Amino acid sequence: MEDTIILQNLSIGYQTKGHERVVASGLNAALHKGELTCLLGSNGIGKSTLLRTLSAFQPKLGGQIIMQGREIADYTDKELSRLIGVVLTEKPDVQNMTVEELVGMGRSPYTGFWGTLTDDDRLVVSEAIEMVGISQLKGRMVHTLSDGERQKVMIAKALAQQTPVIYLDEPTAFLDFPSKVEIMQLLRQLAANAQKTVFLSTHDVELALQLADCLWLMDADGLSVGTPQELASAGPLTCFIENDGITFDKNTLTIHVSK
Repeated sequence: MEDTIILQNLSIGYQTKGHERVVASGLNAALHKGELTCLLGSNGIGKSTLLRTLSAFQPKLGGQIIMQGREIADYTDKELSRLIGVVLTEKPDVQNMTVEELVGMGRSPYTGFWGTLTDDDRLVVSEAIEMVGISQLKGRMVHTLSDGERQKVMIAKALAQQTPVIYLDEPTAFLDFPSKVEIMQLLRQLAANAQKTVFLSTHDVELALQLADCLWLMDADGLSVGTPQELASAGPLTCFIENDGITFDKNTLTIHVSK
């Protein structure tokens, strides 16, 4: 497997007025090309902070984030815009814009100041829309879409950016269960077929167990990394999932709730 992102003794958190608040430290892991990796952890453990740090939205406190052989801090913003696509939880607040136009905004790292799309840019946009399976929506106004349709549009926008890495923050939030499954299946297929490095945070543990190639389980001790089967056998998943009335079968990777 080809390492795309490597974390070496990474420390994450916040610096305000000379005060440093460490959220997590000693994080060591790697993301691989062609894999869907899911980040799990309880609320407040630092998943969003980790995702923002990997996206270079906020600085790390220590350690290294190596991307394609270089420390991420050594890249310019323009270089990063051609390496990392980010899909956030927040719904896009756009009016009077079609799906095709919004996906076209993914070409901004390549279009220059005026943002004018060339024929080649339009071809990339069309291919991204087709890959996500929303060709029938390209003329629709974004504000008329369902949550599931809108999420597919944002994924298509990230694909149009043509980055080797795509990060997603809770991409299945606000979706009904069939839509959650569809989005997760889509992301797994994109990772495998387009050879993207896809990394997402999620609270949909059961879907992650079934569809992720790799899990990062974040707790107070740091990160546990492995396939769902490996983390189930080693014990971290059981500690994370089981609670009063909740049991985890590590052999079948299923969660049971007592009546």
